[in-house]
Amino acid sequence: MTRSAERHVLQFCHGYDGPFLDCTRQYARLFKDTGYRVTTVFLTGVAKPEVAGNCASDEVLFMEYSSRDIRGLKLQAMRDLRKIVASRNFSFCIAHRFKPIYITLWATQLPVIGVHHAYGDYERRTRKLFAWFFRKRLSLLGVSDAVRDDIRRCLPRWPTGRIRTLYNRVDVPELLAEQIPMAEARQALGLNADGWVIGNVGRLHPDKDQATLLRAFAKAQPSLPPGSQLAIMGAGRLEQDLKELARELGITDQVRFVGHVRDGRRYFHAFDVFALTSDNEPFGMVLLEAMAAGLPVVSTASGGAKEVVEGVGILAPPGDDEQFAAALIHLSRLEEEQRRDCAERMLQRLNERFSDRAASQAFWRLPQVTDLTAEN
Repeated sequence: MTRSAERHVLQFCHGYDGPFLDCTRQYARLFKDTGYRVTTVFLTGVAKPEVAGNCASDEVLFMEYSSRDIRGLKLQAMRDLRKIVASRNFSFCIAHRFKPIYITLWATQLPVIGVHHAYGDYERRTRKLFAWFFRKRLSLLGVSDAVRDDIRRCLPRWPTGRIRTLYNRVDVPELLAEQIPMAEARQALGLNADGWVIGNVGRLHPDKDQATLLRAFAKAQPSLPPGSQLAIMGAGRLEQDLKELARELGITDQVRFVGHVRDGRRYFHAFDVFALTSDNEPFGMVLLEAMAAGLPVVSTASGGAKEVVEGVGILAPPGDDEQFAAALIHLSRLEEEQRRDCAERMLQRLNERFSDRAASQAFWRLPQVTDLTAEN
């Protein structure tokens, strides 16, 4: 293969499910107008033109491995990645999640910035050893201070400067332009046209703890506006358990399980407020989406969620349905002027900390980035 003379950045992603497709857009946009061309490679997932079109990248490649294919040593994936790297003048790699980090470091000589989106990635002794072995070429980013601190705890011998935070972010104007009007969104989700609606978005999984939200809603309901509803958007293995809990609490008629909704963030204007009851959220992208839509927010005071909401929303301890109920009642009584003030403060928070502009400024100030770009 002929090697390109242009400067390239490799972005290597495990897959494009859920929030990870938008993460590729976020990181590709860091290099807009910088002279670098971004090649995004997906380890798993079939090739889809619509996925490629949403990556904000100069080039998108699909390896099309299945989850089964990349168990064990992943030798074929290493060989395939080595061929891609040999044909382009890559300066460094941004790798999302552990398997792409692992494959890139073993298969190539590229410096790697590893982005971690969850807790516990370096709990295993083998991964600690791996990180130490490649410490000269590897630096790490957490999507929140909570994830960053978890990595630092697992890798105490690493210099803290090589384990930093770069927040996830949203394009607020783009997100607002996608919003479906309230009446249309409520009709699509099967919600009452005129009721007061609490929204929750997330997998129906123990980590998201929608059980606490159901209990809080049941306790708050007598003090909420008539016709109030709770809308839970998402799918998962706890669906039947949660529906049974709603029946036991006597709120079946007031709770809508709307299931998985494609491009669900477009429907946030169906809600009057947003509630997140995750018991230990690494970040909480849905919180940014709710804030961008101008929704007052109540969230658990844990992990990255606290970093997003503190000062602009209401925080409650994980699992505390009493405090969540009190927060829902409080939010139901907000005057229009209070809602506008809340929306303005949330927009300011987004622009200052969770926008593409803020992320770009933070990224290019990172020591590991300035070192890498100075070498090229």
